[in-house]
Amino acid sequence: MARARRAGPEQFAVMSLFWLEILMNGRISVATLAALTVLAAPVQAYAQDIPGIEICTVEKTMERRTSCLQSNVDFLQKSITRLTLDHQQKIDAANRQIEALKAMAAGLQKVIVDLQAAHKQLADDVKAQHAKGTNAPGSEASPATKDNAK
Repeated sequence: MARARRAGPEQFAVMSLFWLEILMNGRISVATLAALTVLAAPVQAYAQDIPGIEICTVEKTMERRTSCLQSNVDFLQKSITRLTLDHQQKIDAANRQIEALKAMAAGLQKVIVDLQAAHKQLADDVKAQHAKGTNAPGSEASPATKDNAK
């Protein structure tokens, strides 16, 4: 009787790699099959799903032409309304910015007037000091020191 040989660790490693390779190939096959299924699906695009201007002269019946023209009119009215709102928002934002800049300019003009008044006052004080014969403000006169008087 022939004895069955027991599987060693090397054989388990080889068997594990074999099954792992089969499993990976299976996953790749399933992913490829799914991708092909999605790509092969028929894609239908309806003209009514995409808003825009349609060419109505290709329609044969008067009802279909009228419907097509009405669709174009509706699209144009919606476009005009949307653009009007967008532009009104931009105008409002610009007006707010203009008002803020006007307020800032008025504040800066007030600062300039205050600085000019302070400059004029300082110039008048310097002229008055020179007229009296004393030194400019901020500098001490060199009076005869009290040390000399002692």
